Parts: sequence; structure tokens; C-alpha cells
Amino acid sequence: MMLSKKNSETLENFSEKLEVEGRSLWQDARRRFMHNRAAVASLIVLVLIALFVILAPMLSQFAYDDTDWAMMSSAPDMESGHYFGTDSSGRDLLVRVAIGGRISLMVGVAAALVAVVVGTLYGSLSGYLGGKVDSVMMRLLEILNSFPFMFFVILLVTFSVKTSC
Repeated sequence: MMLSKKNSETLENFSEKLEVEGRSLWQDARRRFMHNRAAVASLIVLVLIALFVILAPMLSQFAYDDTDWAMMSSAPDMESGHYFGTDSSGRDLLVRVAIGGRISLMVGVAAALVAVVVGTLYGSLSGYLGGKVDSVMMRLLEILNSFPFMFFVILLVTFSVKTSC
């Protein structure tokens, strides 16, 4: 059967429409992330917490070490500006919580960066050397993963605590 010129043009146009540009890995990951409601909600909460710990000490009228002698151990109060109240020394708890959160956020980011660097170097070394070295390195990680995490925490606390006599 012979295709007419019109039919062949229609077939070419149809085949051009079928050509779809693929997505990159980042585009695919972003699309999957944005469709996961729990992940997006967690990201929003994390951003709000980060903004709170960064901006709250700057926007508050109290410094973390200022003492309000008239408001020692007071309950939360909107009129005085102590939205979380004060501690027994008269220091504003909102600012102290934000400063503590800032420190916790820095520790978490630093730990994640160290884990990424160490894991990347360890995995790169294992992949580059390969063979028996790769197998030994993998067995070592399997042995470490077989111990409960709490065991390492107890060991860390036991050997890091200084005793004063």
C-alpha cells in the first residue's frame, strides 16, 4: 500500500510529537519530593524552626543573658514581652530557647556534613580499590551496624565523663 504525501506528513508530525524530552535525576527527585505531602510538611516545619532560631534572638527586646529583676520566675506574659516567661534568674526563656535551638541546629548540620564527607571518602576508597578490600570494608561496616546504637552512646558517655574528686 502506498502512502500519500498527506499521510506521510501526518505520520511524521505524529512521530515528532511522540518524542519526549526526559527528566534529569534532580527534576525527578524534586517532582517526587513535592508530591510527598509528609516530606513537604517536614521541610516547611524545618524551615520555620530554622527561621525562629535565627531571627528570634535578633527581633526580641531581651538578650539571652539580660536579667529582668522584677520578673523572676514569671509565667508567660504578653504585656511584658516575655512570651515564654522567665527563669528563676529573670532571663527571657524565648530567647534562651532560640539560642539553644541555634546551637542544636549547628551541631546537626556539622554532624551531617561530617557524615557526608566521611561516607563519601570511605565509599570512594572502597569503590576505587574494589575486590577484597571492598569486601573487608563492607564486613567492617556490617559488624559496626550489628551493635545497637545505644551501646555506643553508653560507651561514649562512660569514657568521656570526667570524674572530679
